[in-house]
Order: sequence, then structure tokens, then C-alpha cells
Amino acid sequence: MKQSITLTVNGEVRTIDVDTADILLDVLRQKLGFKAPKFACDTGTCGACTVLLNGKSVRSCMILAVEADGQKIETVEGFSRDKLTPLQESFVEHSSFQCGFCASGMTMVAMELLKDNPHPTEEEVKEAIAGNLCRCTGYHSIVQGILGAARKLS
Repeated sequence: MKQSITLTVNGEVRTIDVDTADILLDVLRQKLGFKAPKFACDTGTCGACTVLLNGKSVRSCMILAVEADGQKIETVEGFSRDKLTPLQESFVEHSSFQCGFCASGMTMVAMELLKDNPHPTEEEVKEAIAGNLCRCTGYHSIVQGILGAARKLS
């Protein structure tokens, strides 16, 4: 069954017809062209598909698109159109990512953390990213990148 929904993605209002069984991740990637949220586990356990929904990090593979009707969604594509954000700069400075597959999801949870807690401890950073899997870095460089961004932002 089809339904028309309206999403505000990265500040742009988009109205689209979706099947009522479509997940938000598929709508973002396949119908709206946002490639930062990644398809990986399809069970909400890896964090690769993380987006911000009304400012809170969510797994877009676990949400029906119709549930997001009328909501604000942010993806990595919406953060820096002209230059890198302080968080992204810090990730680069600390060589936080190798393959980059987890980068989008890690960035989204880090943005939420730094918005809610501008001066996190190392333990708070580790707790915030605990639901996002990275198979390349061992997490140390990601944690240091987030802590570096907190210093830049203060």
C-alpha cells in the first residue's frame, strides 16, 4: 500500500510516495539519493545506517519510512556543504577511519554526543559509540577524534 510522506532531510522538505513497508534507510538511499547511511546488518546492531531523527541518533534500518512522516532527518551530507566541520577535521587529524564504512554512523552519534555533552570524558565517548561497529581501527583513533573535536569546539 502506498502513502505520501513528507520528510525534512538536511533542511530540505521532501514529499515522496512510499510503500507502507519501506524502511527509512531504503527511502533515504534509493528514493532520495542520500548515500551516507549504509546498509549493513539490517538488524540495527552495527550502526552503519545511523541518522539523526529530530536530533537523536536512530538506526534507519529499524524505522518504517511512514513513522518518520513530518520529522527532521539529518545525514552526514547535511553537515558540511562547503568545508569540514570541526568533528570531521578532528577525525582527519586523528586518522580516525580506514575504510570509512562506519564513518557516517560514528559521525552521527558523535554529533549527538557533542551537542548534548560538549565536554565528554573518554568513557562517555566510548559509551556513546558503543553501538557502532568498526572493523578497521580498534576505536582508539575514533575516540581521540571525538575528544579532539570537543576541544576544538570549546
